[in-house]
Amino acid sequence: MVGSANLNIMIKAARKAGRGLVKDFREVENLQVSVKGAGDFVSRADLNAEKILKEELMGARPTYGWCAEESAEEEGQDPTRRWIVDPLDGTTNFLHGLPHWAISIALEHKGQVVAGVIFDPAKDEMFYAEKGAGAWMNDTRLRVSGRSRMIESIFATGLPFGGRADLPETLKDLGRLLPACAGVRRFGAAALDLAYVAAGRYDGFWERRLNAWDMAAGMIIVKEAGGLVEPLAPGGDILSDGEVICANDAIFSNFSKVIRG
Repeated sequence: MVGSANLNIMIKAARKAGRGLVKDFREVENLQVSVKGAGDFVSRADLNAEKILKEELMGARPTYGWCAEESAEEEGQDPTRRWIVDPLDGTTNFLHGLPHWAISIALEHKGQVVAGVIFDPAKDEMFYAEKGAGAWMNDTRLRVSGRSRMIESIFATGLPFGGRADLPETLKDLGRLLPACAGVRRFGAAALDLAYVAAGRYDGFWERRLNAWDMAAGMIIVKEAGGLVEPLAPGGDILSDGEVICANDAIFSNFSKVIRG
């Protein structure tokens, strides 16, 4: 698929930052790591990746706004467009030598995400989508799974760590969902969880207390792969509330009823 100029800029930036991350991942034991908070680490690799992404994306589109994990938000000369970037989703996996982490880049226009890229450098899997143009992984068109029975479906989520206050709510979710499905996975990278729903590897995903950069690219990739994406609280706003639920059309209703209690 040949995408728009903006999508090609996003893919090029992700690949460039990915090369640096792969190099650092091979030397994970030697990374300089500083602690941001309980269970939440930031590494030199993370900061270097964001620097590369910002240089590439803002260099190509200097009037756009900027929203990313490791730097201050900036409003652009063009207030209708902004980049939403996570330079390293799955930092804890990265620092523990687990090859499951990704770069996430979204382009927002007038409050709507119109393009998204999620790049998994360790597996060389590039997930991407543009509004109205479908979703892709490398050269393969993506489609959400066709499963229609909850008991045959697997789901993904994140589990609260480091004493987070949402642990009781998540345990209640699991108590309702586990008896009704084929399993729940917790791989530690929300962007890839969303990409895997788009690819049909998971049948659905939900999580609370996420940031815009964790979800923005994945949302459009799931939608363009034929999935349904909603805020956990009906009528809410996914990016500002930090809560999302998604699945294929056949099981979304039952899945959302279980999670919403």
